[in-house]
Amino acid sequence: MTATAGGKSDAQFSPDGKEVFYLEQGRIQTVSVEARQPKPLAVTAEMDVDFAQEKREVFRQAWDIQNEGFFDPGFNGVDWPAVRATYAPLVAGARTPDELRRLLNLMVGELNASHSGVSGPGGAAQFTTGRIGLRFDPDEYESTGKLRVTEVLPLSPAALAGNIQPGDYLLAVDDTLLDAWTNLDQCLENKVNRRVSLAVSASAGGANRREVVVRPVNQATEKGLLYKEWVRQQRAYVAKASGGRLGYVHMFDMSGESLSAFYLDLDAENHAREGVVVDVRNNNGGFVNVYAIDVLARRGYLTMTPRGLPAAPARTQLGQRALEAPTILVTNQHSLSDAEDFAEGYRTLKLGKVVGEPTAGWIIYTSGTQLIDGSTIRVPFIKITDNAGKSMEMAPRPVDVAVSRPIGESYTDRNRQLEVAVKELLQQLDAKGSKSSVSGGK
Repeated sequence: MTATAGGKSDAQFSPDGKEVFYLEQGRIQTVSVEARQPKPLAVTAEMDVDFAQEKREVFRQAWDIQNEGFFDPGFNGVDWPAVRATYAPLVAGARTPDELRRLLNLMVGELNASHSGVSGPGGAAQFTTGRIGLRFDPDEYESTGKLRVTEVLPLSPAALAGNIQPGDYLLAVDDTLLDAWTNLDQCLENKVNRRVSLAVSASAGGANRREVVVRPVNQATEKGLLYKEWVRQQRAYVAKASGGRLGYVHMFDMSGESLSAFYLDLDAENHAREGVVVDVRNNNGGFVNVYAIDVLARRGYLTMTPRGLPAAPARTQLGQRALEAPTILVTNQHSLSDAEDFAEGYRTLKLGKVVGEPTAGWIIYTSGTQLIDGSTIRVPFIKITDNAGKSMEMAPRPVDVAVSRPIGESYTDRNRQLEVAVKELLQQLDAKGSKSSVSGGK
């Protein structure tokens, strides 16, 4: 009934059934069943909260929720009642909600379990600063206070507007001249999706100054564009290092959206490659690892050849996704949670080698429960073990070939983890080809 971006909850019909009332980012909204035009409901209310009473109840709730729901009845070896006795007087002395939550986080931290913590109430922060998709030379700014463009992010407002190139100088935003004492973000505050005029020149002195009109996007949109460009660079790196033989795919996280992108990337970029580098570095988890593993684990057993058309594996011909090509996996210490489950499945099923750094060891299932003050506490409630019965929590998934990226390498044109992954997979492909030739010769 609505298509607005905010999360919605607590929907209920009006008595006559013609309207729906709901909460969106803490505000009461109403939408007509027929017209389907959402609008805010003007409500004025006051609420007195006795913080001295509330903090004691919040503390009781937080302790009880962990006491009843924590995955380990032994509480990871911690005397949980003793923890309550320790923190109760500290909570009694808390003077603000933030101070209370800090104490609750310290209390939960005694359990030494990943994914845990207490966060404050409220929806996602709203970012109002416009982003135009330009990157600037930090050395130039430090020495002269000038903003010299080093990169125009593809598909960003600056790229779509055209007429801005690396090497140009950004001189002004609307009527505000830029210098070492000007905050560019402040100039773009509340400018998301609004007309903004940029003054640009090929020289720092402003000769042949020209106007470029852009419509800034928000931070989330620019972050997505940055990620797409990063993936493009990694794919190009693998293609160049392998002489075009290998493909590349990265999973941003383990969400349904990333799984769909994973499918799309495999279909569009990688079925024609001899092998594929699968990258889950900096993937912070989710819940879809088994579906992604399935695509890599499925093996062909039939080939279908329609008359006049090339032969193709039966699985893909019949609509089932299957890569059916050798792969290699790249992980790092920022591969967390479900990305680690993915790495475990990859190793256990012997799909290929794992290159890079061991994962973080954050391998446990959690859920969030709301406390009376609107805070949310996360509770680890499902233990994960490998096929040998060993707990995977606090046990990073190992790698077959250890490669760490030195500090500062990301500022260069080199990526050692991808280099090694490409080398290892090519060696595997070449060895397989040699064995096939020998076998054929026999």
